[in-house]
Amino acid sequence: MVGRKHSIKVKIFTLLLVPLVSLVAIWGFAATLTAQGGLDLLRAGSLYNSVVVPTRTLTTALQHERLLSLKLLGDPTSSRAALDAQRARTNTAREELDRLIEENDDGVTEQLRVRVLQVRSELDRLTAIRSGVDARSATRQQTLDAYSSIVWSIFDSFEKMYSTHEAELVDQTLAIVVMGRSRELLSRQAALISGVVAAGFIGDEDRAAFAELATGRKLLYSLGFNQLDEELRGPYASLATSVPYRTFEQIERAFATASRPDPSWATAATTLSDTFDRFGGDVSRRINERSAPLATAILTRLGVVGGLGLVAVIVSIFISVRFGRRIGTELVGLQEAALDLADRRLPDVVARLRRGEEVCTKQESESPALRNGDSTTTEIVRVGEAFSSVQRTAVEAAVGQAEMRKGVNKVFVNLARRSQTLLHRQLTMLEAMETRASDPETLDELFALDHLTTRMRRHAEGLIILSGAAPGRGWRVPVAVYDVVRAATEEVEDYLRVTVAVPQGPALVGPVVTDVIHLLAELVENAVIFSPPTTTVRVYGETVARGYAIEVEDRGLGMSAAEMNHYNARLADPPEFDLADSDRLGLFVVGRLAARHGIRVSLRPSPYGGTTAIVLIPAELIAPAPEFPVLPTVEIEQTVTGSGLPKRTRQAAPQRISQVQVAPAGPPPAQITSGETAAPPSALSGEPGGNGLPRRVRHAAGVETAVPGSVLTSFRAGWRRGEKEDGER
Repeated sequence: MVGRKHSIKVKIFTLLLVPLVSLVAIWGFAATLTAQGGLDLLRAGSLYNSVVVPTRTLTTALQHERLLSLKLLGDPTSSRAALDAQRARTNTAREELDRLIEENDDGVTEQLRVRVLQVRSELDRLTAIRSGVDARSATRQQTLDAYSSIVWSIFDSFEKMYSTHEAELVDQTLAIVVMGRSRELLSRQAALISGVVAAGFIGDEDRAAFAELATGRKLLYSLGFNQLDEELRGPYASLATSVPYRTFEQIERAFATASRPDPSWATAATTLSDTFDRFGGDVSRRINERSAPLATAILTRLGVVGGLGLVAVIVSIFISVRFGRRIGTELVGLQEAALDLADRRLPDVVARLRRGEEVCTKQESESPALRNGDSTTTEIVRVGEAFSSVQRTAVEAAVGQAEMRKGVNKVFVNLARRSQTLLHRQLTMLEAMETRASDPETLDELFALDHLTTRMRRHAEGLIILSGAAPGRGWRVPVAVYDVVRAATEEVEDYLRVTVAVPQGPALVGPVVTDVIHLLAELVENAVIFSPPTTTVRVYGETVARGYAIEVEDRGLGMSAAEMNHYNARLADPPEFDLADSDRLGLFVVGRLAARHGIRVSLRPSPYGGTTAIVLIPAELIAPAPEFPVLPTVEIEQTVTGSGLPKRTRQAAPQRISQVQVAPAGPPPAQITSGETAAPPSALSGEPGGNGLPRRVRHAAGVETAVPGSVLTSFRAGWRRGEKEDGER
C-alpha cells in the first residue's frame, strides 16, 4: 500500500523536529532533576523544623520514660511522680508532632508519610506498655524491648527524611542517623543500668542484654564517626577523650563481672546519654543549615544553566526552522525551475526544431543553465547543475533527432524525385504506345501499366509529403470536384469496385487539387483494401453549409471504437512522423494533407458495418464550376463495352474539353453513368497549367467515348512536357 505523500518542507521539519524534541526533553529532564534537588534541600529545611525537631523531642521523651519505667520496675516502692511527669511530656511531644505533620502534609514525601504512619502505629502501643509497667505484669526486659521498638521505628523514618540528590549532604545525614542509633543503644544501656541499680542486683539476662547493647553501640558509633566530616566529627572526638566517656567504658567492663551494681552507674550513664543526645541535635542543626546554601547554589546554577539551555533550545529551534525553511525554499525553487525546464523551455526548443528553425546547442540562450535563485546548499546546487546538464543533453539529442529527420526527409525527397523522373519517362512511353496500339488486349494491358505507373507516382508523392515538402504537380485554375473524385478513384488498383456518386457542380481552387486527389485516393484505397472483394465502395459528394463534403463508405468489418477514436485523433492533429509506425501510412499522409489546407477528415461507423470517411472541404477552397469552350466536331475514338475488353471504333461527336494540357492518369473511371463519355485515363492526373480537368460528354447509351486525335494528342504532349520539366526541377 502506498503511503501518504508529504511535501519536502513537512519532511524536513519532521526530520528537524525529532532532535529538537529530544533536545528539549533532555534539557527539561536535566532541569527537572536539578530543580528537584534544590527543592528537596528546601523541603529538607522545612521538614527539619516541622518533623525532625519534634521527632527528636519525642524520641528523647520516650527514652527518658523508658529509663524511669525500668527504674520503677526495679524498685516498686520508689516514687511515681517523676514517671508520671515524663509520661505527660511524652504525650505533649506526640501531640506536637502530629500537629506539625498535618500542617506540613504537602511537604511530606510518600515514603516519609508511610514511615510516619508506622511511627504512629507504634506509638499506639504506649498505652499497653504503660499498663504493663503500672500493673507490674511486664518484666524490665520486656518493657525495654517495647519502648526500644517504638524508638527504633522513629530512627527508620529519619533515614527517609532527606530525599535530596546532594551526595555529600545525604552521606552526612545517614552518618548522623547512625550516630543517633548508637546513642539509642547507649540510652538502652542507661535504662538497663537504672533498672538493675534500683533492683540492687544484676541478673544473667541483664548481663547478656547489656553486652549485646555495648557491642552494637560501639560498632554503630565507629561507623557513624568515620562517615562524618571533620567539622561534624569534632564534638564527638572531644567527647571520646572526656572523663564521662571513659567512666562509662569502665562501667561497661565492670558490668559483666560485678555481682551488685554501683549506684553511681545510673548517674554516669544518664549523663553520657544526654550529652550524646545534645550532640546529635547540634549536628542535625548544622546539617540542616548546610542545606539552605546548597539549595540556593543549586537553584542559582539551575537558573544559569537552565536559562542558557533554554536559550540554546530556542536558538536551535530558530536555526532549525530557518534552515528547514531555507532548504524547503531552495528545493521548491529547484522544483519550479525543473518544471519550467520540462514544461516550457525544452518543449519550446523541440517546437522550434519541428518548425525547422536552427538551434545551436553551444549558445547559452538555447540551453541556459538552470536558475535556482541564490542557493547555498552544495547538494541542491549540484542537482541544479545536473538538471542543466540533462537539459543540454536533451537539447543536443533533440537537435540530433531533428538533423536526422531532415536527413531522412532529404532521402525521401531525393528518392521521390528520382522515381518521379523515371515515372514521367515511363508515362511518356506508355502514352506513345497507347497512341500506336490498335489491339484491344494490348491497349487494355497498356492501360493497366498506365494505372500502376500512376499509382507508383502517388506513392512517390507520399514520400515527399512525409518529408514535409509539397509535390511539384499542381493547377492554377479551379477543377471540378467531380473530375477530382474521378482522378482519385482511377489511382486505386481495384477501381472497378468503386461507385462514384458525385454530381456535377462546384470546383476546387487550383492549388489544392493535387493534394485533394492524393487524399481521396488514399481513403478510397484503404476502403477497398480493408473490405471484402465482393463488396463495393461508394463515394458521395454534396455541397454543405460549411463547404463541400465527400464521403467514402466501405462495407468491410469496420473498426473498434477505440481504434476509431485513435485514428480520428491522429487525423485531427497529425503527429510527427515516426518511422517505426508505418502500419497506417496512408492515414498519416491523409492527416498531413488535410492539415495543410484546413480540411477536416473524420471516421465513423458505416450503417453497413464498415467505415465511412468524411472529408469536409472548407468553403474558401470551393470555386464556381469552370466554363469549357465548345469545340467543333472532331473525329473521336470510341471504346465499346460489353465483353469486358474495350474495342476501338471511329465516329464523329461533339466534345467539350478544357483548354489544358493533361497527362495520363490510369484506366477509365470505376463506374460511369449510362449515356456519358469520359476522358481517357491519361487526362485525369494533372497539368502544369490550364483551367480544369476534361468533363464527360453525352454519347450513345452503353458507350464510353474518349477524345483522341490531334487535339487530344496536343493536350497530352503539352502536359508531358510540363510534367517532365517539373520532375527535372
